[in-house]
Amino acid sequence: MAPTQTGIWGTGESGAVSIVVSGGYEDDEDYGSVVVYTGQGGRDAATGQQVEDQAFIRGNAGLVRSCTEGLRVRVIRAARAHTKFSPASGFRYDGLFRVESYWQERGRSGFLVCRYRLLALDDSRAAEPATVTPLEAVAGPAPRVEITYQRIIRSVKEAHEYVCQVCGEVIETDEGIRYAEGAHIRPLGRPHDGPDVASNILCLCANDHVRFDLGILIVDDDLTIRRVKDGTAVGHLHLGEGLSPDRGQLAYHRSLFQG
Repeated sequence: MAPTQTGIWGTGESGAVSIVVSGGYEDDEDYGSVVVYTGQGGRDAATGQQVEDQAFIRGNAGLVRSCTEGLRVRVIRAARAHTKFSPASGFRYDGLFRVESYWQERGRSGFLVCRYRLLALDDSRAAEPATVTPLEAVAGPAPRVEITYQRIIRSVKEAHEYVCQVCGEVIETDEGIRYAEGAHIRPLGRPHDGPDVASNILCLCANDHVRFDLGILIVDDDLTIRRVKDGTAVGHLHLGEGLSPDRGQLAYHRSLFQG
């Protein structure tokens, strides 16, 4: 049975069934087919102000489960959110979204909040995203031209000879074709707006790509790789010929998972 009043319906065991974009949390961002959603908890019941840190428990854990298992989430918008994507009155079901990523950061009130980036699976049921003005590549988001984007990814993987920068292993098929994945250090798209440049990309195997994106692993400025859970050093980031990751982007990635 669904709860009568909650922003997130779900648990860490089963995943999140739905969320309500109602404007209840000051850090929420709604771009139509992209929603940057704030988790539940830590608010004063009387004032609605954030007064405590949030944790990945209850409904927040449900959205994490939805992210890691690719479970779809129903998005409902409320008129009281007062954005151009909100309905004129009441509530409106706006279709299925997927949770692309999650992290923690300091919210406007100074407390840690759980954050999630959700993407619409059916754009016909969601408004168009807001226009983003392109910035210089080294300072912010670059224009997302698919051909250029793939060339940058490929050049990074080739420079590392398709060897994972974390574990040092290479995946090779029986036909001698090497495989690796390009992992953006600072994620692309709002709210992160990471640039499509080689210094913002790591060459990783599939497993370490997931560990990096989910914040299981972080990289220090001296390129030491650490587990977030206990701070244990697990190795040193391998560097390809003529390539080095942007330390500023590494610091940004650490901030998403260290608070």
